[in-house]
Amino acid sequence: MTIIAVIAGAAVLWEGYKAVGALTGDKIPFTQIPLPVSSSDYAMPHLSSIIGVLFEPASGAGGPSLLSEFLNQLSVTLRESGFGLIIGAAIGCVLAVLLREIVVLGKGLLPWLVMSQTIPLVALAPIIVVWAGAAGLPSWVAVTIISAYLSFFPVVVNMLTGLNSPDPVQIEFMRSISASRRQVLLWVRFPAALPSLFTGLRLAATASVIGAIVGELSAGTGLGIGRAILTAAYYYSNSPETLFAAVLVAALGGVVFVQIISVVELFVLRNRSNNG
Repeated sequence: MTIIAVIAGAAVLWEGYKAVGALTGDKIPFTQIPLPVSSSDYAMPHLSSIIGVLFEPASGAGGPSLLSEFLNQLSVTLRESGFGLIIGAAIGCVLAVLLREIVVLGKGLLPWLVMSQTIPLVALAPIIVVWAGAAGLPSWVAVTIISAYLSFFPVVVNMLTGLNSPDPVQIEFMRSISASRRQVLLWVRFPAALPSLFTGLRLAATASVIGAIVGELSAGTGLGIGRAILTAAYYYSNSPETLFAAVLVAALGGVVFVQIISVVELFVLRNRSNNG
């Protein structure tokens, strides 16, 4: 219901902005200051036009609809981002454990992990594509690597926070019964870290989709919603609503991806919720 409310609110704001622009000549009400974005149909098509174009044929009369074409492309992107999320989450969990258990490594490596996220993706993505191509790997592998690169960091940060979250009383109790560090990690720290881990996974899911879309633009795969967005941008002057429709499908795909993680979280943590 929250998602529906957010989408409905965004739709009202979009059409309300256009209505205000039409009434004031694209000026902020009661001033002569121009609105930051033109409310014209060229810059901001009506939502009815954006949704309507999805049900038009993608190419030629009688062909599949544009929505069907975009969904096919989105499935490619979500598959790449799914693999990237799995790889990134695995790397993130391993790094979080290492940073938690090896103090020297944590102090030395964590700043570099933070620095890695400051590298512009538009600059890094072509490098990864070139390296993957030189290694003889298919282009979708490069896209998956880019997706994993964006998704591992939220998992590291949130997993590390979760591993450090157990009550000190619990840790002292485990030490009092001569539990090893491995036993403390498996029996206390890992269970305590699960809620934080899923928080990181939700953030990583969004990042992985973004990484896959950017990767598709750099890899030149010809497939994926990223390429569909780029193609729609080429023909923006002829059909601006097509670009907005492609972006809308990509955004909804990301929302679905995050909701899948939320459903898994509810399933994994169901006993904890019931006990709480």
